[in-house]
Amino acid sequence: MRALRVLRECDYVLCEDTRVTGKLLSHYEIKKPLRRYDAHSGEAVHASVIGDLRSGKNIVLVSDAGTPGVSDPGVLLVQRVREAEESVETIPGPSAITAAISIAGIAGNQFAFWGFAPQKKGRRTFFSNVATSEIPVVFFESTHRIMKALDSLIENCPNAKVYLGRELTKMHEEMLVGKAEELLTILESEPVRQKGEFVVIIENK
Repeated sequence: MRALRVLRECDYVLCEDTRVTGKLLSHYEIKKPLRRYDAHSGEAVHASVIGDLRSGKNIVLVSDAGTPGVSDPGVLLVQRVREAEESVETIPGPSAITAAISIAGIAGNQFAFWGFAPQKKGRRTFFSNVATSEIPVVFFESTHRIMKALDSLIENCPNAKVYLGRELTKMHEEMLVGKAEELLTILESEPVRQKGEFVVIIENK
């Protein structure tokens, strides 16, 4: 309810895809100007936003999914706004990290979040480090690389317990648990389950 109130009271909304956010606002009958903000937004956009903040405007930043600023281009805007000594507030929403941890059933009170697995450079080292971590490792993976990620886990830590959270907090949410080879077999047999955004948790035994 707080998020809806903030959206109704703001001057405009920055979003990754105006079509996606437009559907959300339309559903709640909220009419606000939408401006695109993504990984390709440059310093001119940052300067414009900061200028608007200094003039007293209230601006909302949303993500298509997940939390703005967490493995998300919004972090650049937050940095610039903080450097300009303007106020930044968070409106709590769904976080794939805490959502995955909360339903995995992992004992203990420590885990490491490593963001997105590197696409090319550093990818081999990344999975090698996952295999030697003494605490559970959480990372994001895309629908295009989830099968390769499972292959890398089979190679580096075949006996680790893998929790595969797919589309968390969305309609097709599910959590698959098992060794990487077992999960790879499941996704190969049902290709539709390869689609979506993934949160991967590795627990080395």
